[in-house]
Amino acid sequence: MRLMDSQPAPPDATTLDEGPFFHGTIADVRPGDLLSAGRPSNYRPEIVMNHIYFTALRDGAGLAAELAAELALVDGARPRVYLVEPTGAFENDPNVTDKKFPGNPTRSYRSRDPLRVVSEVHDWTRLTPDALQMWRDRLTAIRAQRGEIIN
Repeated sequence: MRLMDSQPAPPDATTLDEGPFFHGTIADVRPGDLLSAGRPSNYRPEIVMNHIYFTALRDGAGLAAELAAELALVDGARPRVYLVEPTGAFENDPNVTDKKFPGNPTRSYRSRDPLRVVSEVHDWTRLTPDALQMWRDRLTAIRAQRGEIIN
């Protein structure tokens, strides 16, 4: 079965995607660079993440990039989206798969192994000012609740 935009149907919780894969960040990297785990969580900075996260949805990575820029402690942080390749095994992101969404409609994954940057992606959809404000409000609530992160 194919979706209207000719993308493959989202996998269920037992199936892994074949890509292409994207990573949203504020990091300024180049093709061939490796993105790896071991950085503080965007949502709970006191937690160092054991995995690097990515998605098969370009605009999903765009959302992650926008949130990273919002949460950055650096003035002028610019959201960026990269086309990436996993260098090792990966799994469904348990922070969203079946915890928040049945199956894996967000096509979100994580790996303990680095992601290799293929290229920067420029044609992703930016959040509107209203959507960005909604996410600011949601992030404030998430941080106040100190929600669990499956690390």
